[in-house]
Amino acid sequence: MSIARIANLTVRYGSKTAVNDLTVEIPDGCTGLLGPNGAGKTTLLKTLLGFLIPTEGSGEVLGMNIATQGLAIRQRIGLMPEMDCHIPGMNAVTFVALSGELCGMPSKNAMSRAHEVLEYCGLGEARYRNAETYSTGMKQRLKLAQALVHGPKLVFLDEPTNGLDPAGRDEMLALIRDISHGKGVNVIVSSHLLPDIERTCDGVIVMRSGRVVQQGTITELRSTTEVQVDVELREPVPAFAQRLSDMGARPIREQGSSYRFAFPATLGNLGQAVFITAKETGAQVRGFRPAQRSLEDIFMEAIE
Repeated sequence: MSIARIANLTVRYGSKTAVNDLTVEIPDGCTGLLGPNGAGKTTLLKTLLGFLIPTEGSGEVLGMNIATQGLAIRQRIGLMPEMDCHIPGMNAVTFVALSGELCGMPSKNAMSRAHEVLEYCGLGEARYRNAETYSTGMKQRLKLAQALVHGPKLVFLDEPTNGLDPAGRDEMLALIRDISHGKGVNVIVSSHLLPDIERTCDGVIVMRSGRVVQQGTITELRSTTEVQVDVELREPVPAFAQRLSDMGARPIREQGSSYRFAFPATLGNLGQAVFITAKETGAQVRGFRPAQRSLEDIFMEAIE
């Protein structure tokens, strides 16, 4: 099943096209939204929330039309924005309860639920403190709490680990993982931190210049018909890399004396090919090991 379907979507700011003829289907579960600055990620989220009207194309979220049912969509979706959204002078439990009321909850139910989600997000003991006195990590968890208070079926998280120290980042990622895999809430995480996406998401959507350039589960995208290996030499030897390329290896990365190659599965004994080539070109091999295609590799290939 899918939580959102978008067809030929174009969104413009004046003469600037931010989303360009985009077609994508977002599946259930936890999905990472990736792309360089200016790729159109934030514009896409705003359009899915009904804040922006498409110039062309159509889309639906949770079965609702993004062009005509924006308010209904926002009442059923939780949003954790990148920027702080607390109200100075208001304590956390009142703020989260107000967020619930704005989504249509009765005030009594909203207050009860606010206590529950603040406890879940680790802010139970600080619920009566004003939000402006919170640390950066606490403010991030407060934003998550207000996104969850009304029991949404889908949550948008925009840079959820911004400004967090390693411990706070681990806590936030554990919460995101529990929300999507333990509580059954669909999650879309927009982040430039690839390790965060790898730890929390099942699949990714990579955008560039307002279009989707790569999509799939992380497991699918990592798979390849080639065999990748990392080779470390004592010092760079251009003839070594050239000779392997002539044999059919595809150079993926070169950093000083470290190389990554993708070999055709039909090439045969890779170790033998590497060491014979090293001997013929005068290269000294200091390291040779199989390589796993990472999310960073997938991302760089997509945007380049």
